[in-house]
Amino acid sequence: MLRANKDGVTLAVRVQPGAKRSAIVGVYGEGASAQLKIAVNAPPVEGRANEALIAFLAEFFSLPKGAIELATGSSSRSKIFLLRGISPAQAESTIKGAITR
Repeated sequence: MLRANKDGVTLAVRVQPGAKRSAIVGVYGEGASAQLKIAVNAPPVEGRANEALIAFLAEFFSLPKGAIELATGSSSRSKIFLLRGISPAQAESTIKGAITR
């Protein structure tokens, strides 16, 4: 799900567009192929779900929107984001706190 990168971390995400509200849903898959499952309250039309996901991740990790880049999967439910300015330990701690609630 998380991998260290020279600029920060990459995060594998499985998106569920069209939800009533944006939230962390849990983990999709297991092991090295695990992805953070996130519901977003935007339809998968004209990039709106991607924009909502970037805004959600920025707020979730307390990062500016410009620090989050969609690396792969612009038209797929499975995506990889580059999160700049955050360490793998910080990202993992933030995710664990949301999943264990």
